[in-house]
Amino acid sequence: MPLRITSRKTDGVTILDLSGRIVLGEESNTLREALKGLANQGEKKVLLNLADVNYVDSSGLGTLASGYLALANQQGKLKLLNLNKKIHDLMEVTKLLAVFEVFDDEAAALRSFP
Repeated sequence: MPLRITSRKTDGVTILDLSGRIVLGEESNTLREALKGLANQGEKKVLLNLADVNYVDSSGLGTLASGYLALANQQGKLKLLNLNKKIHDLMEVTKLLAVFEVFDDEAAALRSFP
């Protein structure tokens, strides 16, 4: 199942709604390029909505981390929204929860951006 990404803008925040799996191959490359493109365009506030993502592998975690760094290097922020329990637990085990701000409520996530 290919990763689908739809983009919308709310209150100055670019929200990427993801659907599918973030795994090694085309899916990770698609997300990596989308995040790199936003960083290169000067976007500073990006929120990834993972509500419809059912699986993330180690390559997918690397893609999330590289996207975080790409935006941070441009003084931007990447935050995560709506992680399912499996993905939340994976991010906890890998200590990535210490890196990312994670939200269950879109309104709260939007308010968290300066």
